[in-house]
Amino acid sequence: MSTGDAGTKLVKLTEIQGRGRALVASQSLTAGQVLLRDSPLLLYSALPLLHHHSHHYCSNCFRTLSSSSSSIVSCSSCSSHALFCNPSCLSLSLSSSHSSWVCQSLSRLRNPPFLTRLENRHELQIQAQFLISAYNLAVINPSNFQILLSLQGQPTDLGSDSDSLSLLHSLIESLSPPQSNFGVSLQLTAALLAKDKINAFGLMEPLNSKAERSVRAYGIYPMASFFNHDCLPNACRFDYVDALDRDYPGNVEIIVRVLHDVEQGREICLSYFPVNLKYSERQKRLLDDYGFVCACDRCKVESNWSDEEDEVMDEDDGGDSLDDDYDDDLMVGSGNENENDNGVEGDFPHAYFFLKFMCQRENCWGTLAPLPPSEGVTSTIMECNVCGNLKKGDEIDGDAVAGSFGMDN
Repeated sequence: MSTGDAGTKLVKLTEIQGRGRALVASQSLTAGQVLLRDSPLLLYSALPLLHHHSHHYCSNCFRTLSSSSSSIVSCSSCSSHALFCNPSCLSLSLSSSHSSWVCQSLSRLRNPPFLTRLENRHELQIQAQFLISAYNLAVINPSNFQILLSLQGQPTDLGSDSDSLSLLHSLIESLSPPQSNFGVSLQLTAALLAKDKINAFGLMEPLNSKAERSVRAYGIYPMASFFNHDCLPNACRFDYVDALDRDYPGNVEIIVRVLHDVEQGREICLSYFPVNLKYSERQKRLLDDYGFVCACDRCKVESNWSDEEDEVMDEDDGGDSLDDDYDDDLMVGSGNENENDNGVEGDFPHAYFFLKFMCQRENCWGTLAPLPPSEGVTSTIMECNVCGNLKKGDEIDGDAVAGSFGMDN
């Protein structure tokens, strides 16, 4: 696990009554400040086993592969499926995420009789890939596997689909995982699937105006998994899978930055999905995927809305018509605002948030955070964590990226 100095100095892990483990600011934070750089315990493909797009990404670092690149290499045992952006990525993967057992197991899953049992069941195919990665981690890095087991998530979080659990475990048993101190059992498989359901972060495919953006890979990030959810978050996470130089090994890190100034002791929260979702959609996703009902300030307001009011807000796409004169000193999410300087009562806390922190690019719905401060001065440039656009005032530069992270196009 690698969280970097930012992760150990600026946030601390604590227990909050009714919310469980949480990350809070250990000192006052400046808008745009990097709180955390976190590396994954494991990564695995988010694509079905025979998906043709799997050839578009490196099987180790999940960078997009260029068809014109001369450095692309393949695994000698499964060359038709596992491609790597360069020999270094291949070498690293062979001793870790693409061990001989992983290679053999994925190859077997792509052929009868295994594939027959998973055919047209794409979610189970992806879960099978996770389990292979997890049981492999138990062998190659037992300490990281122990960290994985310590994360939130219990078998009861999986619901009542015992048939899928039994099928996945029987597949793993048939693949004969290498011996480890943790063994192979139905209980362990259930626990692993629960950890994955609650804690996995998606690394997204590049934004494409012609298609809905989807996930290319999932990762389990040990420190980032402690961020709780809020429908008006005070931080958001960035990944730069493709943007960073190919010689830089940290392209699969996720980076968390605060949206605005945060006082010491305040809990740091992310939104687990785009902030534009309406109340009923948010509650359903949180209950189905994470097992809880959200009672944040925004949800308390919107729970009293009629269906018609909820639909109107959804159609507004974040309030394009809202008054731009909302007080810039208002700190959304601090939990103690009752009224802004314009006399507008604080029962509409997302108005300011949508104006200030939601990307207005069509079909993006990303969250904007200032670039990291320079010498303690907050940047006036806002970066979208989905499309990567930079915004200053009313201008958006579609080609610019955050140079402070060593990115290039």
